[in-house]
Amino acid sequence: MGLLEGKVAAVTGAGRGIGRGISILFAELGASVVVNDPGVNPDGTGHDDGPADQVVAEITKMGLTAAPNYDTVATAEGGENIIKTALDTFGRLDILVNNAGILRDRMIFNMSEQEWDEVMAVHLKGHFNCTKPASVIMRQQRCGRIINFSSESGLFGNAGQANYGAAKSGIAGFTRVVARDMGRYGVTCNAIAPRAWTRLTATIPQQRPGTPPPSDDAEAPGITRMDPDDIAPMTAYLASDEAWNVNGQVFHVYGGIVAVLQHPTPWKSIFKRGMWELDELSAMVPHMMEGTTNPAPPPPDLEIPGRTAKVAT
Repeated sequence: MGLLEGKVAAVTGAGRGIGRGISILFAELGASVVVNDPGVNPDGTGHDDGPADQVVAEITKMGLTAAPNYDTVATAEGGENIIKTALDTFGRLDILVNNAGILRDRMIFNMSEQEWDEVMAVHLKGHFNCTKPASVIMRQQRCGRIINFSSESGLFGNAGQANYGAAKSGIAGFTRVVARDMGRYGVTCNAIAPRAWTRLTATIPQQRPGTPPPSDDAEAPGITRMDPDDIAPMTAYLASDEAWNVNGQVFHVYGGIVAVLQHPTPWKSIFKRGMWELDELSAMVPHMMEGTTNPAPPPPDLEIPGRTAKVAT
């Protein structure tokens, strides 16, 4: 019997990449899977039933169970329809994987309001649009698994992705709150920040196959494996009964790496009784900041007010 035998899962953005790998593994482990994908381009434009249909065909060809759904997660109606597909087709919902995403990369000074809003609608609002109706069902049945998808961009930062990074950081916070809302009902909510080569990462200018995305690689220096299928096993574990007490966590997953990330906590502090004076802060804050780095320092030949000495080029 498979780890997910008898479970019903809805996976968004499941027609390609990470979502495709998750859907196929879930089916192999015994789950009935709603494969959601509106078949849009990486920027969210267009529509094509093909990607969802192709994944469903792969699963059914193996004698396993899946059904397609083509709704967008960007609207409340779309999110409700995805959950309704699971209920109408398979009679229940045990697992929700919020994986759908688009990119509209632009440096912040060039980003339009539309580029901001459309990325937020798919990622951050899309998580809400699917999680809200799923949580109603899971609360009633007193069990369920919600797996969200954050990103390195939202947790560590990546130039040109203010909209995407803000949404993905928001998803990490959303995950922690939903975990607190739903834990008392036997429902867990966790997030994965993946690293993998997909259609989306291929659109990032500095990302090219063969070159790992920027990272300090603290977990395992030199790891360059970026197969999107590598994300599926940890997702399946979080979806299983085995992970009943794993809740409100964010995991960094890529290649052979699974790392649980520490929630934001104070690292260094300065303290005095009463309000700080500005001259005191000017003296103390630089000491507190020792060990930190500027992620994008200005060039050495740029004159910066407050810089004590111009660095020679």
